[in-house]
Amino acid sequence: MARLVVLALALLAVSSCSAFHRIVGGRPAYIEQYPSLVQMERYSNGVWSQACAANILNILYVLSAAHCFEGPNYAPHFRRIRSGTTFRNRGGYINYVEKEFNHPSYRVAARFDGDITVVRLSSPLIYGYGVEPGTLIYQGAPIYDNVPVVHAGWGATIPGFPSASEHLLDTQIYTVNNDLCRERYLTLRPPGIVTENMICAGLLDVGGRDACQGDSGGPLYDGNVIIGVVSWGHGCANATFPGISTNVASYTSWIAQTAV
Repeated sequence: MARLVVLALALLAVSSCSAFHRIVGGRPAYIEQYPSLVQMERYSNGVWSQACAANILNILYVLSAAHCFEGPNYAPHFRRIRSGTTFRNRGGYINYVEKEFNHPSYRVAARFDGDITVVRLSSPLIYGYGVEPGTLIYQGAPIYDNVPVVHAGWGATIPGFPSASEHLLDTQIYTVNNDLCRERYLTLRPPGIVTENMICAGLLDVGGRDACQGDSGGPLYDGNVIIGVVSWGHGCANATFPGISTNVASYTSWIAQTAV
């Protein structure tokens, strides 16, 4: 793409309420459109269920959000990924997690600063239909305002309700000026802290489209390039407060060094 120079990682080779109640404001999509996207499932109370998402880096590593791999009851054996399927909690291929590498800056400058993790799998992925590595934005690349970008995932379709989608959905939104986003989040009580390592995106002063609960760790795409990892926000698809993703361009070199 003209506005982006990209780094293809081949180291071994997201909300609002629409009338149709989708990824908040989304539409049905298929895994062959987003073959680097995988579900991250969590084991709880005897059941495995999709809780976050992740992005394939190579056959042994995926990229996700650090907040999906922490907590008082967290252990790697309580996480696994499901790849190669359009449908939540069924089909595709299962790989278990061996170890997570949360970025060392996570939670240091702000609650969600550095909210990114590289996850090693206990067995290799097998590339094929709907299972391919993603392409990352290069280290330090600028993120321009008002660029059309896309979220995809299986997260909540109605903010605040357990309304995860059984079918993969996507939605197009636009990047929002980081300074403007920061100013708006500072008006919250307590204030939300937006750093330069984050990307704000949505339909500013309109709302209605966003990633939501369950989409964390999934991609923010500019074309076929992963520029963000779904992180946090004030509600989902809020008109005043855009959704926020971790800016992958702040961490691409670290990702490449870690996922080997």
